[in-house]
Amino acid sequence: MSYILRGTSKNHGIRIFAADTTSMVEEARRLHNTSPVASAALGRALTASSIMGIMMKGDNDKLTLSINGKGPLGTIVCVADSKGTVKGYVSNPLVDIPSRADGKLDVGSAVGINGLVTIIKDMGMKEPYTGQYPLVNGEIAEDLTAYYAYSEQQPSAIALGVLVDVDYSIKAAGGFIVQLMPEAEEKDIDILEKNLSQITSVSHLIDDGKTPEDLINLVLKDLEPMIYEKIPVSYKCDCSRERIEKALISIGKKDLDEIIKEDKLAEISCHFCNTVYHFNEAELIDLRKSLDN
Repeated sequence: MSYILRGTSKNHGIRIFAADTTSMVEEARRLHNTSPVASAALGRALTASSIMGIMMKGDNDKLTLSINGKGPLGTIVCVADSKGTVKGYVSNPLVDIPSRADGKLDVGSAVGINGLVTIIKDMGMKEPYTGQYPLVNGEIAEDLTAYYAYSEQQPSAIALGVLVDVDYSIKAAGGFIVQLMPEAEEKDIDILEKNLSQITSVSHLIDDGKTPEDLINLVLKDLEPMIYEKIPVSYKCDCSRERIEKALISIGKKDLDEIIKEDKLAEISCHFCNTVYHFNEAELIDLRKSLDN
């Protein structure tokens, strides 16, 4: 089971969200049949999106994370709600590039750095909040750390990791986001920086059996960590035939007439789960008629 823990240091000067998202990322890999480097990139983004979704307060709040560095992977898009449920996709799920010199998957080169990280928060206001920042290295964790620092003025440290097994399945995935609050004291910040400098690969820690509880204890060592909440999270697409029908209607009379005349059917695939919806001529005509009412 994938889950996220929410905690703080005892004096509430530092807050942390730590996650094991192995099963969640594996479900994404299964649905999209991603290559190892695509699995690593999408898995990191899904983990971060799930945590950032939980940071939102409203029951109906939604967060969209989009990363496009103009690399061979294309665009990564993830959507999360305030319960940590998430869905996502990459433009080119089968991309395959050489590993780095140290043998690790080269997520940075797959993502690229000539672009932006964009975060859209829909919190039920008249207009959603949109923030952007240039990509730093395409490795996603560092890109989001920079985004928080410069776009939201929120000092943060982010670690994300995905370990892909020899059969391409997800062996381990997870991460943490730790943030300084206004009450943070200099001595606590010094301790935190020391602890962070000693953290090794998050995915390897999880593969070695470390839990989100262990991650919090490592990051907040000597800061008397307190854990407040355990939140189960999952990969789940909320597409439906009804939603696809609304999308078809939204293209308008002219385009629907053209589809009916030339193709006599429509086949639409959901980006997030690859479910394919089929509409025959009679169904398309019924949708077209609804626009005359």
